Amino acid sequence: MSSPFTLALTGQSLIHHDLRHVADHGFAAVKALIQQADIAFTNFETTVLGRHGGWPMKGAYFGCSAPVVLDALQDIGFNALALSNNHAFDLGPPGVLSTLEEVAARDFLHAGIGPDLSAARRPGQKTIAGRMVALVAMDAGPGPATMYAADATDGRPARPGVNGVDVSRVFDVDPSNFATLAGIQKTFQSSSMERGNYAQPHDPPVLQSGDEIDFYGAVFRRSVENRRRIHVDAASLEIQLSAISEAAATGAFVIAYLHHHHWEPNWREVPPWVQSFARRCIDAGAGIFVSHGAPVLQAIEIYRGAPIFFGLGNFLFHLGEGEVEWSSPDVWKSVVASCHFDSSAKLLSIDLHPVVIGGERLDADNYHERIIPVPAPRRLACEMIEDLAARSARHGVSISCEDFGGRILSPTKTSMDRTG
Repeated sequence: MSSPFTLALTGQSLIHHDLRHVADHGFAAVKALIQQADIAFTNFETTVLGRHGGWPMKGAYFGCSAPVVLDALQDIGFNALALSNNHAFDLGPPGVLSTLEEVAARDFLHAGIGPDLSAARRPGQKTIAGRMVALVAMDAGPGPATMYAADATDGRPARPGVNGVDVSRVFDVDPSNFATLAGIQKTFQSSSMERGNYAQPHDPPVLQSGDEIDFYGAVFRRSVENRRRIHVDAASLEIQLSAISEAAATGAFVIAYLHHHHWEPNWREVPPWVQSFARRCIDAGAGIFVSHGAPVLQAIEIYRGAPIFFGLGNFLFHLGEGEVEWSSPDVWKSVVASCHFDSSAKLLSIDLHPVVIGGERLDADNYHERIIPVPAPRRLACEMIEDLAARSARHGVSISCEDFGGRILSPTKTSMDRTG
């Protein structure tokens, strides 16, 4: 019979430094917390420069890491890694192959990239503490089509890459703005073939009508109001949900992971499409849903007894020179979430331990010194939990303040329970 277990989750790990020899009491306390868990999960927000080599696939926001950073993550206590994110392809296909090789050599549970599309979509599976655990890791972009894995076809070899969910962005605009855009398009006499040069190869076909404008790859539709909408391709979603269902059918506890950069104007808020996406993953059989992308802490929801972490922000955030736009204090604040399950994988409670990267001096320009997370000081920890509690309350979750941070108890009254 399976035993109760604890799953620790953190913000994303954009790691470029070997941290194994960092002597800091606060960091040691955070490591001890993670090491207490049976399953310890983070998103590996970089790519490995290893045996297969590679070359930079972009200019700004490029990052790669030596294989030794994986040893540092193991030293912290992690044994499960999502690999699907916007940095996974920073060295191109060689980086994907090196990352897979080095992660497998260290026996991490991992998923989200592969030598071809079939492998990238495949759930990672591993027995941890006597329980089969599966990981389905996805990325919704936006990103170039070339970063996503592809299977071989006649005359076209396979492409190593990321497990992608097909997502498109549509702008609803009111009649006045729509007329202005139509006039601009007419002025430049843009043809459909010219516009196609600017669209991504995986963009959905645009309906040809008087209520829609394809403006060099950006789609605008006439509407009564102005808003942005994210459309998730139904066929692409079903493929991911099937992978979750098949893994759950084997008796595995399934972690569903999504990385994306389709943020709301206020990046602390949960995009409506992500809330729907997360619930679909739980409906398919996932025992927990986790997301990263926006580098800030977002709300928590409990749906059908399963926790949903819409955004856990950052855990390690090793920046390159000149990336000073990450000056918001929220970028450096997150939590370590310890989720406690019984022997039947039923959620019992969640303990939230506030951490800050680099200490409390969040208003100082010491970006490159903030390489380790430490426990948040008591005053700041209380502020963080109160703020998270207020935002999570909108999703039906009650977080109580404790000496160590926050706690969610008896999360049985889900939104479905209340409405159904």
